[in-house]
Amino acid sequence: MTASKPGRSSRHPSREWSERFSGLELLASAVALLDAERHIVFLNPAAENLFAASLAKLHGKHCDRLIGPMHGLDTALDNALANNWSYTGHNLSVDRQIGGSLQLDCTVSPVHTENARILLEFRPIDQQLRIAREEQVLQQQQANRELIRNLAHEIKNPLGGIRGAAQLLERELDRPELREYTQVIINESDRLQDLMNRLLHSHRAMQVTTVSIHEVLERVRLLIASEFPEVAVERDYDTSLPDLTADREQLIQVVLNIARNAAQAMKGHGSIRLRTRAHRQATLVKRRHKLALELQVIDNGPGIPEDLVDRIFYPLVSGRDDGTGLGLTLAQSFVHQHHGTIEVQSRPGYTVFTILLPFKQGTSEKP
Repeated sequence: MTASKPGRSSRHPSREWSERFSGLELLASAVALLDAERHIVFLNPAAENLFAASLAKLHGKHCDRLIGPMHGLDTALDNALANNWSYTGHNLSVDRQIGGSLQLDCTVSPVHTENARILLEFRPIDQQLRIAREEQVLQQQQANRELIRNLAHEIKNPLGGIRGAAQLLERELDRPELREYTQVIINESDRLQDLMNRLLHSHRAMQVTTVSIHEVLERVRLLIASEFPEVAVERDYDTSLPDLTADREQLIQVVLNIARNAAQAMKGHGSIRLRTRAHRQATLVKRRHKLALELQVIDNGPGIPEDLVDRIFYPLVSGRDDGTGLGLTLAQSFVHQHHGTIEVQSRPGYTVFTILLPFKQGTSEKP
């Protein structure tokens, strides 16, 4: 057996640094230490989790490998080294090697320890941005609900009178060709009446029960398959997920509205994927849930026009000439009634609606 030389450790340098800065490992905030050449000498576990990277792989690598070359901190790093200045950058966009981009606040601080000259402390702000966005959506939806309810009542009452008058007029007409006109009035009144009922339907009380999300998705899959036989509906389920406490009919309507819109946008040819996964530690409507359902409806259609993406959930906004613009509005309303969120990302060839729903509302807590 060959003895190691005195004073030299056979352990990986990153492990030695972890032991040397063991106090930083206990911090909940993400911390990185750099040397004078901006090489990474230490990451605490919070930083490893945040950036989906390990200290063992990044030790000795340039900080660009961690936060990307376009981080915007070059001047702050120079000042920390040359002038011992600290700096806090807000709303920085960092591209991770794995997992996409992050929105962060970053504090740059000079330090004077062996082989470490700069301390970076990262605070993700994605959660704050998401909460602010949810608040804005909820306020907008509340205004939409009031507008829809008032508009529906104002339209619904005169419609009954118009339809009744057309029926009375039809009885007085002897010529069949004239009755065609009254039938147009009656049919269009019925169509508008159905539209008003759909607008008001979103405000009914929920019928809560125990629901298997995969039974809901299978029902939607069969409905889409029968209505659009040329559209392939793929299943990507996590069958280990528990049941939801929810309104089954509302959930069916949510997924059906999204999937039907996708099939219509693809003109009946393309593919739709129904995907379920567990989402842990989700913050939904200002409450933190240990476990939530992540339900995605993904299609390979033409995508949502860029000018409509931010307004796609607004009432009476549609990307089709023959659309009513109510399907996604109702879907959003039903999801929010379940204390969940719904978001959309779209580009040509890829559109995904992501719905997050808490499994057990009783075990939630404020973040």
